[in-house]
Amino acid sequence: MTAPVPGPPGLHRALRDDLRFPLAWGTSPVRDFPAWRRAARAKVEELLVVPRQDGLPYAPRYTDRSEADGFTRELVTVTLTRHTRVRGALLTPRGTGPFPAVLLLHDHGSRFDIGKEKAVRPWYDDARLASAGEWAGRHFDGRFVGDELARRGHVVLCLDALGWGERGPLAYEQQQALASNLFHLGSSLAGLHAREDQRAAAFLAGLDRVDARRVAALGFSMGGYRAWQVAALSDDVAAAASVCWMTGLREMMVPGNNTLRGQSAFHMLHPGLARYLDIPDVASIAAPKPMLFFHGGRDALFPAGGVRAAYDRLRAVWRSCGAEERLRLKTWPEAGHVFDAAMQDEVHAWLGSVLRG
Repeated sequence: MTAPVPGPPGLHRALRDDLRFPLAWGTSPVRDFPAWRRAARAKVEELLVVPRQDGLPYAPRYTDRSEADGFTRELVTVTLTRHTRVRGALLTPRGTGPFPAVLLLHDHGSRFDIGKEKAVRPWYDDARLASAGEWAGRHFDGRFVGDELARRGHVVLCLDALGWGERGPLAYEQQQALASNLFHLGSSLAGLHAREDQRAAAFLAGLDRVDARRVAALGFSMGGYRAWQVAALSDDVAAAASVCWMTGLREMMVPGNNTLRGQSAFHMLHPGLARYLDIPDVASIAAPKPMLFFHGGRDALFPAGGVRAAYDRLRAVWRSCGAEERLRLKTWPEAGHVFDAAMQDEVHAWLGSVLRG
């Protein structure tokens, strides 16, 4: 069992119990929701540490184009920040656009040799195909989620996060060093992920083949975190589906939770944010956009109590906006930490309903 970090007796519990989340909707003195949304987003943006990258040319370069079953696939390399050019998979359905689109955000899984290949079949790299197929079999019932989205009529963009695939592979035990080095250099690992996802969403929405009004974000596990985060921070994202990443912070910071190990937690850690907002409060900045959250009832990473607390908070915010029908919350009692075929089918149906032209 993972215990709290050693320190003065009771310090961990005392700090956790002191959390009040004063900027949360309903606790904040701001009573106008659009005004609250602007203030909450501004605070999160400030705590990302990494500055906005607006106006930086993407300078896209397209390669490795080929035809697949019902769609065209190609690699695209784009500038996401002043310091990073990233290669991703871009899938386009056959037919006449503009099409709805999905920014597909890959998971963590402590598996770093593949990133975008976790979600899109790597037609361009036989060396990664076996690893990608094994991952799809373990978590996605053998499906490549991005390929299926493209077959169903969506433009799909999936990029490697720092440390994965062509931007890695990072070793598990190197994560804290990477995070520490970025902090020392005035940057942030989680903040960099957030800024890159914002830029990726804007790039996708700006493609001629895409209907900019119908762009969604979708992810599993860490990708689920990134999906609701980019929906909260980006006006280019109209809806988001998050699978297996939502909880209350207090309920997460308990002995035995994976977060207490450090390492992987740094990809989702914005220092100081808990002084203002709980995890579902950040996701609530996306309200009243259509949002979907799925949880596996047997998911050991996110115990049921924390998920219930977060779902209650989300429901209250969307209800206060008069938009409860736009929020889909579901626990799959027999599911673990997976995005299986049944879950995928419901997400596809949901995306079809919220991204209708």
